[in-house]
Amino acid sequence: MVILDNDTVTLDTPTGPMRTHLFRPAGEGRFPGVLLYSEIFQLTGPIRRTCAWLAGQGYVVAAPEVYHELEPAGTVLTYTPEDSARGNAHKTAKSMAAYDGDAAAVVDFLSTFSACTGQVGAMGMCLGGHLAFRAAVTQPRIRAAACFYPTDLHKRSLGSGGPDDSLERAKQIQGEVLMVFGRQDPHIPREGREAIHGVLDDAGIPFTWHEFNAAHAFLRDEGNRYNPQLARLALELALDLFHRRLA
Repeated sequence: MVILDNDTVTLDTPTGPMRTHLFRPAGEGRFPGVLLYSEIFQLTGPIRRTCAWLAGQGYVVAAPEVYHELEPAGTVLTYTPEDSARGNAHKTAKSMAAYDGDAAAVVDFLSTFSACTGQVGAMGMCLGGHLAFRAAVTQPRIRAAACFYPTDLHKRSLGSGGPDDSLERAKQIQGEVLMVFGRQDPHIPREGREAIHGVLDDAGIPFTWHEFNAAHAFLRDEGNRYNPQLARLALELALDLFHRRLA
């Protein structure tokens, strides 16, 4: 049985202090690190359970509060239309430079954290899937990125100040990327998935691609879109990636 430690640290970023939640096996030892990005709702119950699951497989998981400039520390948005609108407004109000500064802060922390081996990956769902991809673009120390239904990636609409360039910079990725989608996800239709696949293929980076017959947010273990069987398969794909590239 694995006992977990769960704590928080406050990391300095160019846009202010960022509370980051840590999950790791308790006791002695050093483990690979994973920067885990949440959906637009921040550290909800489903996200915390995903962090704990991954930590229980032998990883130090660092989950930042992605809207630390826009919400008080500890804020968790609810799965309501009102908070969905609030979270969606935040994701385009924040600049890409701020997202990149956050990623650098977490990677710097994991690379020197006493309980971490210095091997670092990234993972995320929805907004977090895009941010995990972006982190792999901007942070060459990231050796593996698991991106689950990364919204706005094909639309190039994340952040303020114009089209984001996450896809255009795909050639900068130094690690391996896992891309997972639901075919019934209205946020990433077939033409969007095809556009992303074409860019990755042309970039020549190592990536794997999986599409499931599932809706958006099928990993989230709350609500009627949750698909436990497919969620288990998808998470195992991420675990296999991290075992190969980080362990």
